[in-house]
Amino acid sequence: MSSVLSRIESPADLKLLSFQELEILASEVRSFLIKNISRTGGHLASNLGVVELTIALHYHLNSPRDKIIWDVGHQAYTHKILTGRKDHFSELRQKDGMSGYLKRKESIHDIIEAGHTSTSISSALGLALARDLDEREERIYAIIGDGALTGGMAFEAMNHAGHLQRDITVILNENEMSISTNTGALSRYLNRIRTDPALSKLEDDLEFLMNRVPRIGPTFNKSLERIKNALKYTFISGVLFEEMGFTYIGPIDGHKLTELRDSFKRADQIEGPVLIHVNTCKGRGYKPAEKKPDKYHGVGRFDPETGDPEGSSPPAKEYSQVFGETMVALGENMQDLVGITAAMPGGTGLCEFGERFPDRTFDTGIAEQHAVSLAAGLARGGKNPVFAVYSTFLQRAFDQIEHDLCLQNLPVTLAVDRAGIVGRDGETHQGVFDLSYLRILPNMMVMAPKDENELQHMLFTAIKHSGPSAVRYPRGTGHGVEMDSELKKLTPGKAEYLREGEDVLIIAAGSEVYPALEAANIMANRDNISVGVINARFVKPLDCRLFLDCIPNYDLVVTAEDHVLKGGFGSAVLEMINESKLTEVRLERIGIPDEFVPQGSMEEMYAEYGLDADGIRNTILKNRIDR
Repeated sequence: MSSVLSRIESPADLKLLSFQELEILASEVRSFLIKNISRTGGHLASNLGVVELTIALHYHLNSPRDKIIWDVGHQAYTHKILTGRKDHFSELRQKDGMSGYLKRKESIHDIIEAGHTSTSISSALGLALARDLDEREERIYAIIGDGALTGGMAFEAMNHAGHLQRDITVILNENEMSISTNTGALSRYLNRIRTDPALSKLEDDLEFLMNRVPRIGPTFNKSLERIKNALKYTFISGVLFEEMGFTYIGPIDGHKLTELRDSFKRADQIEGPVLIHVNTCKGRGYKPAEKKPDKYHGVGRFDPETGDPEGSSPPAKEYSQVFGETMVALGENMQDLVGITAAMPGGTGLCEFGERFPDRTFDTGIAEQHAVSLAAGLARGGKNPVFAVYSTFLQRAFDQIEHDLCLQNLPVTLAVDRAGIVGRDGETHQGVFDLSYLRILPNMMVMAPKDENELQHMLFTAIKHSGPSAVRYPRGTGHGVEMDSELKKLTPGKAEYLREGEDVLIIAAGSEVYPALEAANIMANRDNISVGVINARFVKPLDCRLFLDCIPNYDLVVTAEDHVLKGGFGSAVLEMINESKLTEVRLERIGIPDEFVPQGSMEEMYAEYGLDADGIRNTILKNRIDR
């Protein structure tokens, strides 16, 4: 007998299944996800939690005529399976393979692409307005997690939707987890709805009384769950969303297909915006992920039997770990030092600081704009705040960096993690724009360490700086270098001349310093080319004195950066050369062209863009031949 999953090639195939077969399908999808993600890596816990929800959505709706909008999209693996892509899971997150997020080029069922959270309601409302202007009748459903509601954009969209009263359905998927544990008043409110003891007792009493009624009681039990939910709706839940203009349904069990179906039918009969509150279990059906959903949010390859990751521990410390350890060491002696995270204490390495100094650690939830302005207020109040954030997420707070930090010249440190190429998460997560939007701002100091030892000194330098500063550093492990026992403050704008040469000069920033040194060694041995290497250290201010002293002595000057070329480090060097009226300088910039960086391993992407040692060497050889 063939599996149910083998019969599914499109959402239309779901309509042919009984509810018993849909339950079997859910079990098979979970097994499929665990098996395949263990081989490729990917987002596991979040996808296991929405299997029934996704099946119920596609069973009820007629995609792509009806629109399903996933917030972020990393939890849409079941959606991909049901929309004809199950045979591509061996390529998940691989170079030139299937994306771990929604991609319009992959399927007509992927309506909106997203990699950052809190955007789905805005997109859904825009689609609803377009539908109404064209007098179409498709249904529009947006799925958003409870963690995403800590992002203010979600409430901006809900406020607008409640005002316009257009027909959209928002599914609030509450699993009590975003990436790290949710924080804030909203999380407490949702948890109170879920666990209110008075309601639980009322439900139990109702069930007891119904069972006491002869003959009628057992029949009523079939509808008991709906009666319980009605009680919750009546007595406690949904007040917040009702006040915003939404009709509230829930909370309901997000793992019960019949309950999901009935809620969707009810939502379709209501005019105006509807919010369905769904409770799910992140990691559902896989014990390791259920116990530690944060550890299984995004995973590499692992043993599906044990849940243990493949491979041995890396020999060098990760940059995030070095950042965290340096923060703890500084926090011991600096009582004014505070740490800020936007729902990413684990990913950024701030957990240990938070455990050691809980009163000086603030998790804003997924609210980067608020986090930056919060840091400004802390600085204005006499504290020394450090905001640890991924480069791709810091983009969301550009206005606050300009308006609240730089304009007021406040001493706030931006610890910009995952800067540069980050790998398999693809276009939405590559941290390749931060230099362009940070270095244009007056009063901002920008640093990029060549290794983990330099990172700790740069963090110390930033914290001791009297104005706003940013330290950008890459994802993953460092170079295993020896760590200095004492921190030292670097001179702002002072670069490091690592290797002298005669023919070519490479001025490298951050992660490109070691590939530049390797390329220089290769060319000295193979090509008889003498290459000098400078570690820029500071992207702003530049070490203009050193650069201008050295540049005229070389036939060719090359800048190297793991960043877009437009507005990046190489552009800063070009501006310096122009302003200094240097003539006859042959400058070649190595970096990322005017395009989004696709998914693939970090090694593959560095090679793709000529940012590894071989790529730097090839660029130099080509430019010397072209003379």
